[in-house]
Amino acid sequence: MPDLLIELFSEEIPARMQAKAAADLQKMVTDGLVDAGLTYASAAAFHTPRRLALTVEGLTDQSPTLTEERRGPKVSAPDKALEGFMRGAGVTRDQLVEREEKKGAFYFATVTTPGRPAEEIIAEVLEQTVRGFPWPKSMRWGAGSLRWVRPLHRILCILTDEEGARVVDLDIDGITSGRTTEGHRFLGATPFDVTSFDDYSTKLKQAHVILSAEERRQHIWNDATNMAFAQGLEVVEDAGLLAEVAGLVEWPVVLMGDIAEDFLGLPPEVLQTSMKEHQKFFSVKNPKTGRIEKFITVANMETTDNGATILAGNQKVLAARLSDAKFFWENDLRVAKTEGLGAWTDRLSNVTFHNKLGSQKARIDRIATLAETLAPQVGAEPALARQAAEVAKADLSSEMVYEFPELQGLMGRYYAQAAGLPDAVAEACQTHYSPLGPSDDVPTAPVSVAVALADKLDTLTGFWAIDEKPTGSKDPFALRRAALGVIRLVLANDLRIALTEMLRTGLSGNGANDDAVAADLLAFIHDRLKVHLRAEGVSHDVIDACLSMDGNDDLTLLVKRAQALAAVMATEDGKNLVQGFKRANNILSQAEAADGVEYSFGADVKFAETDEERALFAALDAADAKIAPAMKAEDFAAAMEAMATLRAPIDAFFEAVQVNSDNQIVRRNRLNLLSRIRQTCLLVADLTRIEG
Repeated sequence: MPDLLIELFSEEIPARMQAKAAADLQKMVTDGLVDAGLTYASAAAFHTPRRLALTVEGLTDQSPTLTEERRGPKVSAPDKALEGFMRGAGVTRDQLVEREEKKGAFYFATVTTPGRPAEEIIAEVLEQTVRGFPWPKSMRWGAGSLRWVRPLHRILCILTDEEGARVVDLDIDGITSGRTTEGHRFLGATPFDVTSFDDYSTKLKQAHVILSAEERRQHIWNDATNMAFAQGLEVVEDAGLLAEVAGLVEWPVVLMGDIAEDFLGLPPEVLQTSMKEHQKFFSVKNPKTGRIEKFITVANMETTDNGATILAGNQKVLAARLSDAKFFWENDLRVAKTEGLGAWTDRLSNVTFHNKLGSQKARIDRIATLAETLAPQVGAEPALARQAAEVAKADLSSEMVYEFPELQGLMGRYYAQAAGLPDAVAEACQTHYSPLGPSDDVPTAPVSVAVALADKLDTLTGFWAIDEKPTGSKDPFALRRAALGVIRLVLANDLRIALTEMLRTGLSGNGANDDAVAADLLAFIHDRLKVHLRAEGVSHDVIDACLSMDGNDDLTLLVKRAQALAAVMATEDGKNLVQGFKRANNILSQAEAADGVEYSFGADVKFAETDEERALFAALDAADAKIAPAMKAEDFAAAMEAMATLRAPIDAFFEAVQVNSDNQIVRRNRLNLLSRIRQTCLLVADLTRIEG
């Protein structure tokens, strides 16, 4: 079976597009080959800045011959219908067969589709792939109509088997396929021919091109860490930057340069961000001091001076970039020390947060009020929480954050410290945006928690007040993330907050006083809580059973109840108890509907006729004695365990006792006993919501 090798050689492909483009090439080509009847053993795609490559091994050399029978029109159908059928099937009148079926006599034709050679199929599939390639952005060049991310220069397409390599002929807008490719733009020699994938990858490496992106990544990281280690330093890890840089070079040459002494006083985050965003440099820090002292750059070129000229040029450009950063830093520090952060906050009155929710300054005022209200419930001093909220977003007006928005919060901490504000306020400036995702760290300092909660609650209540809610997969204001942030802040800090009251306060601050809106927002938060708990193994029906209970706006209480119920439901006693509860509830509900009365009181052990009845009375008395104080103490585990002890007496009761006795007094007493089962179990959770 032959092996297929394809290379699409072009000008430099943007690094961010390469990996997806290679995956798209593999999927589109292999899907097209399979749809055309070819099979293969394995496939792999590769990418460098100047090429996309695909190797397909064990490809069948032709598609199979297919035979199918097609049913045509009825024998009595008009001639035009018959002619259309014959034309579509590619047969003549004498090749048709008449056959009687339930609905009458029909014409049938046997259609044979001969197999096609692999070369023909590959040429067709590859042209369709190139012309329909899903680039995020593409361009045309010259006089042709072909669109590609950058001008496409060569198409290498060969099939290799025991007899050697042969070119799959195709022509796309004047670009003809061949067996020729090129190496490195500067270090490679003249174009060369290849005969197989192994020959291709070997000759590319000889021509200073490492085909595998993973190999380039490993090469860069190993050389960088070894260089840093030799000088007692460490490279700051950045997987995203490493992947991007590996997509910028075909022959990575790692170089380490110095940062001028003038800039070593800048915060390390500023140095790292400036070098990463503007120059694609890795930061190298001193593990003893934490200072960033050097940088790693990756060239795409070997030079006779071992990169000295390249480093000199990079250091010159870096000095200009860091001069800007130093200017921003010093200006911002001067404002923070002389005018205070309030000057920046006041400027935010001219920055619109949302056209229906006012300015950023108005939002800060709302957050400050909420934070002050929340402070006692999270163990923070109200005045300190308000102060932190009033300056937490001040750095949005700073020059540094204007240049590097990703440093918001972090720079706020530096500026708050420079302004002489309390440490708790400075910490809140940095951490109040957290958590930003399911794996992000959660603030634990009381002032930070108060401001972070107020920030997220204001976001939620604000957009609910103007009816801007997430719809389907669309969530332009990240409200799901904000709700998850509220949940994680409450649970991680074991906070006891009545959310309904906080939501009303937030809605009131945003001009809405509708309890229905607060209830809808609480339901939204509950939905996010379900997702959060499902990831921890708590099933949705267990969560629903707890949501039906009072106090469901206290998320900490709700989760403790759900976790205790989930633990009981994982046992055999718990599962069987639910079945017994449902049986009791169904019998009781049917009797109440039939009799038109509610059986909710009056069960008396003196009317019990069997030992099983008396045992159930005793078990319910014992369970009630344990459940009530346990629920009051919020010891849900103890309450659930007490409820689970009812499993055996309930099972025994239903095995031995007929509830609907002919004696009406006994029947009424037994129905009231079932009502006790229902009431006792519903003290703990709404077991009617449990599935199964």
